[in-house]
Amino acid sequence: MSWHFADLFETVAAAAPERDVIVFGKRQITWREFDQRADSVANDLTTAGIGRQGKVMVYLYNSPEYLEACFGALKAALVPANVNYRYGAREVAYLFQNADAEAAIFDVEFAPLLDSIRGELPLMKRWLAVGDADAVPDWAVAYETVAATASPPAVRADRRPDDLLLQYTGGTTGMPKGVMWAQQDLFRAMGQGGSALLGIAPVGSLEELAERTAAATGPTEVALMACPLMHATALGNTFQMLPLGATIVLLENRRFDPAELWSAVESNGVTWLTMVGDAFGRPLLEELERSPGRWNLDSLRVIYSAGVMWSQEVKQGMLRHMGSDVTLIDALGSSEAPGLGVSVSKQGSSSTTAVFTIGQEAQVITEDDQFVEPGSGQIGMVAFGGSMPLGYYKDEAKTAATFRVVGGRRWSIPGDYATVELDGTLNLLGRGSVCINTGGEKVFPEEVEEVLKLDPSVRDAVCVGVPDDRFGQRICAVVEVAPGAEAPGLEGLADLVKSRLASYKAPRELVVVDTIGRAPSGKVDYKALTDLATRSLGIK
Repeated sequence: MSWHFADLFETVAAAAPERDVIVFGKRQITWREFDQRADSVANDLTTAGIGRQGKVMVYLYNSPEYLEACFGALKAALVPANVNYRYGAREVAYLFQNADAEAAIFDVEFAPLLDSIRGELPLMKRWLAVGDADAVPDWAVAYETVAATASPPAVRADRRPDDLLLQYTGGTTGMPKGVMWAQQDLFRAMGQGGSALLGIAPVGSLEELAERTAAATGPTEVALMACPLMHATALGNTFQMLPLGATIVLLENRRFDPAELWSAVESNGVTWLTMVGDAFGRPLLEELERSPGRWNLDSLRVIYSAGVMWSQEVKQGMLRHMGSDVTLIDALGSSEAPGLGVSVSKQGSSSTTAVFTIGQEAQVITEDDQFVEPGSGQIGMVAFGGSMPLGYYKDEAKTAATFRVVGGRRWSIPGDYATVELDGTLNLLGRGSVCINTGGEKVFPEEVEEVLKLDPSVRDAVCVGVPDDRFGQRICAVVEVAPGAEAPGLEGLADLVKSRLASYKAPRELVVVDTIGRAPSGKVDYKALTDLATRSLGIK
């Protein structure tokens, strides 16, 4: 069977046209409306002269229009590509140029930025602006005018299972990279329309998908995406949920509001919550601690996280406020490698921070291409050998560095370092690109950061390496202080680290900041914080 997401979504829409697919505040969008509006978008893009596999940049906040834009592009056999709405003009220009963009669907708020770079984008054929019609610039067309106009079904005979999805990921260094997935490979990596966790079997055909959808009396799941759709965790989870017949709940507030999220869980009967580690977990827990018992969360069955460390103490704290049937899924993976490992927590069995059960198609491989023996203490990089991307768009060098053949098999090796215990569990150390080398010893920031955050006065922490004449680098803790707490001292934090890790991993410098400045995905700009720490300490 050949798989294409447009065919999958259209099959569900035909089988359950009156079922809600998206809830956005008071807006409830049915599958019929979702399908029809996406048809209109698809036909508009095709009429604008965008040919097969042309790139459509989706430059939006979380909204129904984000998913309509993706669906419409897929219907027309085009390639939707994400744009990080926190980027500045130079980064956005790079993305459009790198993607060979021919169209953009954007929030009117970004019109001034886009207007400043339009002259650098000669391939662009169509601009669709989402938002206040009065604010739409004269070089763009109001998205709502297009989407609300009746249109025939967008039938493309040339949809192919190897049509691309393009996911730009910032990583920790360098400019963003466009991860290229063939649609059928991504669908298979997502479980092929099934979920072992939810007890749903994979589907073998579109006919089987239609029968399963029509037989259901309502949505199989109500899934709330707390994190931005512009990142792989939320959009990937959404694309996995839609063929299951799920309803997707999106938050209206453009700034993360924990109270809004918990209210949405209660009012919509959310069963599945997708978030990103402690970046979301800590403020969500703080809200529950401030208002215990305020929300009925009995509907929740799964809280899923990926992309950022989710600490044991935050998991334990959240479980105290949940029903006994809730399962916390902490997934180790990336846009390049979705199934590296998983950590599962339930009432009475909260997992240890950064310890994962290795994925069925994963291994740990050393830098000289040897497989790490469990219990050996060797450090290697976690590698995934299942369905994986084709590579990075227009970047053969980075593709060759990440997607390597070892032992006669192709592996995706995005750069996460780990050791393997005798029982096969992974101890995640962190990303090699931010590894600190102090006196020849490698220190992975994330393992130190998790210890620092055990101090009650520390709301968030990042470790960076600053120049040292003797050791090359020394460890600096960049700390965001918890509300109402006094700033911690360097000696106390160093002693805390020494009580749990090797003494050379203890910070020798401390910089206190108002905020770590995490992105909506929960990721950290290590380079910016390293520069800040170096300036604050007066190091040249």
